[in-house]
Amino acid sequence: MTTDETSATAQHSTSKGVQEERPTFDTSVAHIARVYDYWLGGKDNYAADRKAGDAALQAYPYIAAGVRANRAFLARVVRYLAGEAGIRQFLDIGTGIPTANNTHEVAQAIAPDCRVVYVDNDPIVLAHARALLTTSPEGATAYLDADFRAADDILAGAGQTLDFSQPVAIMLIAILHLVGDDADPHRAVTTLVDAVPPGSCLAISHLSSDIEASAARSEAHDRLRHLMHEKQTLRSRDEVASFFTGLEMVEPGLVRIPEWRPDTQAEAKSRSALWGGVGRKR
Repeated sequence: MTTDETSATAQHSTSKGVQEERPTFDTSVAHIARVYDYWLGGKDNYAADRKAGDAALQAYPYIAAGVRANRAFLARVVRYLAGEAGIRQFLDIGTGIPTANNTHEVAQAIAPDCRVVYVDNDPIVLAHARALLTTSPEGATAYLDADFRAADDILAGAGQTLDFSQPVAIMLIAILHLVGDDADPHRAVTTLVDAVPPGSCLAISHLSSDIEASAARSEAHDRLRHLMHEKQTLRSRDEVASFFTGLEMVEPGLVRIPEWRPDTQAEAKSRSALWGGVGRKR
């Protein structure tokens, strides 16, 4: 496929079983991608999303700061991967609604020939695929409408843009905590990692159960649980670390996301209850 063909590609790829479980487009029920958009100051959200976002903020005002810290973590990780690690291919699963410093923008600013495949299953994100598909002339950007749990389908679709004989960065930023243990997220992660060659990397950020166990934070997550279709599963540091089994952790390892290669000391000390890290496949 040529660069022009790839940069104009938006695909649908979801297994039948997962497809049947996917929510329909219902603006009366909050959706995590649109709630995040609201917390980030975006305009692609509805009354139900704002209601859920405000309810969580009333219980735990720091939640929006954590979302902003997560976006900053994403940018730092991509800068490292495209710069120091020299990776030129990115598979960004659970990308969410486009905002500043999207993966392809950060990567292609460093290396214009980077190729990026975004994956999400929210209709609002799909509607913005055209914005996501804006790419540098040398690189390529594509979008898959697919569910994280359908890892084989994701790989098949992404293979039209990415070369899996060359290193790939698998980006699972704030997505795994939306997958409960009953859906076996480890199986999907293992399928993805097994499909990429040595030199590839896995980047994860994940809501924690053990960074801050305050009553206010628990109340915020309870409110989101009642108002959003998606249910969040908070995990401990050890539980998040298990997703990196068999990989070599990049310094400084699995840490609070503001502490992962921060640009300033003030950033490192900012409040966030997410674990984050990057593992390299040897």
